[in-house]
Amino acid sequence: MSEQTENQKAATAQSRSRFARVRWLFGYFAKPLLLFAAGAAVIALLGLAQRVGWIKSGAGPAVATATQESSVEYICPMMCVPPMKEPGRCPVCAMELVPSDAGGASSDGRSIVIDPASRRIANIATVSARSMPLTRTIRAVGELQYDEGTLKTIVAYTAGRYEKLYVDFTGADVKKGETLASFYSPELYSAQVEYLLARQTASKASSKLPAVAKANQRLLRSSRQKLIELGMTELQVSDLERRGEANSRFDVVAPRSGTVINRMISEGDEVKAGQPILKLADLSNVWLMLELFPEDAAVVKYGQRVEASVESLPSEVLSGRVAFVNPEVNPQSRTVSVRVVVPNPGGKLRIGEFATATIEIPLATGSHLQLAVYDPDLADKWVSPRHPHVVSDEPGKCRVCGSTLVHASTLGFTDEPTAQAEAIVVPRDAVLMAAKHSVVYVETEPGRFEIRRVETGPTTKNGIVILKGLAKDEAVATRGNFLLDSQMQLAGNPSLIDPTRAAPPMKIIPGFTPEMLTEINKLPPDEAALAIKQGFCPIADTRLGEMGVPIAIDVNGQSIFVCCEGCRADLLQDPDKALKHLAELQAAAEKNESKTDGGSATDQMDLPPIGEIEDMDLPPIGEIEDPAKSGDGK
Repeated sequence: MSEQTENQKAATAQSRSRFARVRWLFGYFAKPLLLFAAGAAVIALLGLAQRVGWIKSGAGPAVATATQESSVEYICPMMCVPPMKEPGRCPVCAMELVPSDAGGASSDGRSIVIDPASRRIANIATVSARSMPLTRTIRAVGELQYDEGTLKTIVAYTAGRYEKLYVDFTGADVKKGETLASFYSPELYSAQVEYLLARQTASKASSKLPAVAKANQRLLRSSRQKLIELGMTELQVSDLERRGEANSRFDVVAPRSGTVINRMISEGDEVKAGQPILKLADLSNVWLMLELFPEDAAVVKYGQRVEASVESLPSEVLSGRVAFVNPEVNPQSRTVSVRVVVPNPGGKLRIGEFATATIEIPLATGSHLQLAVYDPDLADKWVSPRHPHVVSDEPGKCRVCGSTLVHASTLGFTDEPTAQAEAIVVPRDAVLMAAKHSVVYVETEPGRFEIRRVETGPTTKNGIVILKGLAKDEAVATRGNFLLDSQMQLAGNPSLIDPTRAAPPMKIIPGFTPEMLTEINKLPPDEAALAIKQGFCPIADTRLGEMGVPIAIDVNGQSIFVCCEGCRADLLQDPDKALKHLAELQAAAEKNESKTDGGSATDQMDLPPIGEIEDMDLPPIGEIEDPAKSGDGK
């Protein structure tokens, strides 16, 4: 019984061992097989869902974003280093790196498009080109000096000793006739005695001896003149005659009012004849000595108003006039000295102080020549040719030097205000310059910036003058234009590095776009000038050049232009009606121009003479691009 029980237990243990072995094998192989089967089922279901259209093939958004981010390159706006794969700062100039794909794909060969987000990041700002009077602003720094014409050195007329000094310090203010010192001179004392004796002898001479009386009178006059030559004044000689007694101590008086700027002696010093004693200067006017470049000095004229300021008087604006322009150039500094007379009421200005000066020069458009200046203080006035601050309502003599006054008109000033020519002005930051080339970036459409070669004029206090290449009210980039230029470089477009690939600067004529002028320039020069002057097609009521090259038609010996061949028949059918309608179009355009710009259309157009239309620097025919792409038409 016990053996049977043990056999049953052994059989049971053996079966349990076999079951455990099978269970382990199933767990080892079945689970991976089930996972593989489940994966195959999922793939099969995805394929079925794609086949029936429940889902679409392609990389997911995360993959696309990763691919896009990996393709972005970051560049330095100054192009210091090659494009980089990661954002940051330029290792050379420390400027923030920007994405290189900010509009490069939208390039049309002349412009690029910047999306609003990239524009905000790049901090791109624009301003409109303004039309304003063409004025050249000259700025310079100068030093205040004494008016050399008022300097006076008091010297000893004879040998002697200064026993008492009443003005014994530098900086003392003296008035004309004021006693400066007490002077002892034996020679002057002897001269006084001789004069008194000669006066007595002349008064006692007998009338019966006219020759003797005449000799005594000559001696008297000679003695009196000797006193004057030794430094006595007429008043002092008269006082000597009244007293009738010589005085060994002589009072030295100031010959003019002024300020003592140098004292060369002390009390009790003995001097020789001709030795300097004191030096006086009149500080009612001072000189401002400016150093200008030769090209600036060339447009400055005598009597020109100059405004200046000094650091010691920051709230005051000093006003003076040009008194002298040096005809020589300093060989060391290569500058020209210009002297300005500045009034100094109260003596507030200090000699040796530096001042910042500004000179406004009105210029003529195109020729850059100086215009006649209207100064209300000199209108119909008379001015001293040596002292410009001496102005009179009537002709006469200069109170300082005695020169004859001249009319202000002879010095280049006008009596009535004149209409000043205007020019296109943009901020200086809007113009990128390299060597002799200058470019701006014009926003022709929202977000589209086109490179434009321009011809610059003088710099004014409001910006820089644009002579060619830009029209009024066109928006130009003032910030971020270096970034725009770098994007143009990456896109292979014209840029500041090679601006010659862009169209040359063109003179903008109101009412005509550059594309219109390009088409008109294909005509012979004389016909092109006539077409610009005509302006409109009398049949289609459009600007000439808008439909291509204008066509010239002879009407009663006069060349009339139409926009296209389709208008020829209508013009020849009723030419009188067409010419009348053309006059109406021109009158309406002129009236519109006068309302907007304050002048006639003809005056504003500034047309070139016949035969010189080629000077407008229009691009060659082969370089003309599609106007629809340029976005420049307005």
